[in-house]
Amino acid sequence: MTSKTNFKKLINTIVEGIDDVKGNEISLLDLRDLENRVCDYFIICDGNSNTQVSAIINSVTKKVSKKLKDKPWGIEGAENAEWILLDYIDVVVHVFQKSKREFYDLEGLWGDAKKIELK
Repeated sequence: MTSKTNFKKLINTIVEGIDDVKGNEISLLDLRDLENRVCDYFIICDGNSNTQVSAIINSVTKKVSKKLKDKPWGIEGAENAEWILLDYIDVVVHVFQKSKREFYDLEGLWGDAKKIELK
């Protein structure tokens, strides 16, 4: 299990990477109190195009690698860049194109999760 300090560093670094390329509407969901959770935290944001979605992913992976010497265990969806998932085991990052984010509505699907305000 990752320590609380490491969670915080990882989450802050991911958010910085998203901010660096102007990712939209960043949400942080704390799933730790839910049964059958897939991880401890979701970070969700969107981009305006597949180019921006890819840029967000590249920014996050580079920043986490440089600052924390960590890399995702898996990356899914990079081919079409409509919904890309970065799996850092305890923290999963979802980067959507806006229409896909609205369609899949992860915040609604995981509505029992605690939403943490950023900044």
